[in-house]
Amino acid sequence: MPTKQDWEWLAAGSEYQAAVAVQELLEEGKLMEATEGLYALIESMGKSKRLAMKSQLVRLMSHVIKWKCQPDRRGSSWSITIRSARQEIADIQEEVPSLNRDFIESIWEQCFQRALKDAEDEMDKNCELTSLDWSEVFEDEYTWMTKTLTV
Repeated sequence: MPTKQDWEWLAAGSEYQAAVAVQELLEEGKLMEATEGLYALIESMGKSKRLAMKSQLVRLMSHVIKWKCQPDRRGSSWSITIRSARQEIADIQEEVPSLNRDFIESIWEQCFQRALKDAEDEMDKNCELTSLDWSEVFEDEYTWMTKTLTV
């Protein structure tokens, strides 16, 4: 019977292989062992989604910071990255509803500090921002139009 550490190792290495192992145990009628594997698999999947959420939030904040600190460098790629990161976060939340606003707020400061450092490194200069609020990150429009519309 696999131990808790065995299951954690298997699930961290390959969620698919862990799921197959759980399926095999279920087919053999070994419900307790399968349940342990299922718990390890769920925990592993939750960790990967939390990491993905943090990564997307840092990416999003970093581009908002660059948008605010370098108005002369704004372009469509930054707009697209901001929109894309917002969508990725929404997709993660749809898949894992517990990664909601409360979760995001719990990691906000840590992610902001990482994003600030990343943005400053990319800009090769310090930025005077000390924080970002929810609306700046998730609601404000960041659009870049390079074409002039004529009527």
